Amino acid sequence: MTSKETAYAKGGLPQAVFDPARLAAVAASGLLDTAPEGTFDDLARLAMAITGAPKAFFTVADGRRSFWKSAMGMDPGRARENDIRDSPCHILVGTGQPLIAEDALTDARIKDLPAIGALSIGAWAGFPVVSPDGHVLGGFCVVDHKTRPFIPTQIDALRTLARSVSSEIALRHALREARASADASAALARTLQDSLLPPRLPDTPGVDVAAVHLPADATGAAGADVVGDFYDLFHTQGDTWTAIMGDVCGKGIDAAKVTALARYTVRAEATQHPSPAAVLHRLHQALTDQKISDRFLTAALLTFHPATDGPGISGMYASAGHPPALIRRADGTVDELNAAGMLLSPLLPANLDHHHETAFQLRPGDALLLYTDGITEARSADKGPLFGDDRLADVLASTHGLDATATLDHLWREASRHAGGHAVDDTALMLLRIAP
Repeated sequence: MTSKETAYAKGGLPQAVFDPARLAAVAASGLLDTAPEGTFDDLARLAMAITGAPKAFFTVADGRRSFWKSAMGMDPGRARENDIRDSPCHILVGTGQPLIAEDALTDARIKDLPAIGALSIGAWAGFPVVSPDGHVLGGFCVVDHKTRPFIPTQIDALRTLARSVSSEIALRHALREARASADASAALARTLQDSLLPPRLPDTPGVDVAAVHLPADATGAAGADVVGDFYDLFHTQGDTWTAIMGDVCGKGIDAAKVTALARYTVRAEATQHPSPAAVLHRLHQALTDQKISDRFLTAALLTFHPATDGPGISGMYASAGHPPALIRRADGTVDELNAAGMLLSPLLPANLDHHHETAFQLRPGDALLLYTDGITEARSADKGPLFGDDRLADVLASTHGLDATATLDHLWREASRHAGGHAVDDTALMLLRIAP
């Protein structure tokens, strides 16, 4: 540490700012002194749209400055950095926690920082951006010129967008690692795939939920590439929850980019739009606007909340060219849940009329299955018959009495048995069950 950096530390900057491991992670990110990029600028614009703030930043902080990788709402000709001592970003580095200042002029943590006056900051809300190994690289924040509150849905959206920035950085890091070591490609693909799925599903009141992603090589088939099957389940507003199942065409880094875009866009938009059809429309717009790949995707999305006329849940379902959800009723019958909708492609114009919604209810003993076509297309290596939609429905009907996890285990065992242990495509499954 130089004498100047030591003085900074003694002058009140957190020691974490000068942690050698953190500074190495900042340098390894390759983000300092680079041009603005659409990926990060789009996330910043989305933060502005969600919060109504006139400025949004993604900053990367080394030991002396806070570099603005993205600075939406600022004069493009202005220098894209300020002194690390002047910026609230050093507080994110020091604590590793969000910083929400609804009145920046009176908030003891930041009111005396030069940036408050220089940028006319009345309110500031920021979240840490971290490297793949957990070091705080900088922050993702919005700035308002007036004092104002940030409501919980806005704070949740900002947290999601900051995680999306961190995920993009992790994706780039993994790609560099893959190029540097071809021998690690299979493990890397699995790591990348896992980063695109929630580590665990949240506890959902009144609903027994399970999900699983089964790679093609899980049953012995060759496969060392990232695929586009994904799912997510998250709380939106009040007592409402959102679930999505998606399938991006193809494999590889392009599929991973589209998957990441789909996940963070759906999470952000679902907090603003209660209609699943509207969320799919906004996702289609993001695909066409960002043009990160020509890959198309299919998706099934539903929102649900506790039923008002008895135990269970009520909800709305929308589809974008995805296999229909299946509902197994308490008596063992299975119904298809259909909603007409066009697949999502950056090569096709986004139109809200392309997506429709269907209402549904689950009562005690009922279960709803979302899945990708890897399970219905399971077949033996000698090109025997597909597992198929009818067989899937029959097997689902036989799972009455099983909990969500056991139901998914049974479905995959039967599909694998039908295919003789041969799996040529990845499969994702999610089940929502109301206990009897």
